[in-house]
Amino acid sequence: MYNEKVMDHFQNPRNAGEMLKPSGVGEVGNMKCGDIMKIFIKVENDHIVDINFLTFGCGAAIASSSVLTEMVKGKTLDEAMAVTNMDVANQLGGLPEAKLHCSNLAADALHKAIADYRSKNLSA
Repeated sequence: MYNEKVMDHFQNPRNAGEMLKPSGVGEVGNMKCGDIMKIFIKVENDHIVDINFLTFGCGAAIASSSVLTEMVKGKTLDEAMAVTNMDVANQLGGLPEAKLHCSNLAADALHKAIADYRSKNLSA
């Protein structure tokens, strides 16, 4: 059902775990499937210098969170805000149709983390 890249990110997630003193946090969930994602970002000079995640969900949800962290580390906030759910799915080499909502959650959690950071730093 899942391709090799999805399985790799599921079995060996990158940047998993809670971050101490994050610059911003975004949390989203899907009541239909029960997946919950929390993204933590550390921002310096308008760039995401570190990113971590906690995800409770299926293999696709964990893989989406993991690959997202690799995609945006080092990017500016505006570049990270431009990342879409389809970008996440494409970076994984595709997801089954029934699991595309998992990549939606990852991008949404990232966008909420950036919004949280910006609300705390109005000049950002």
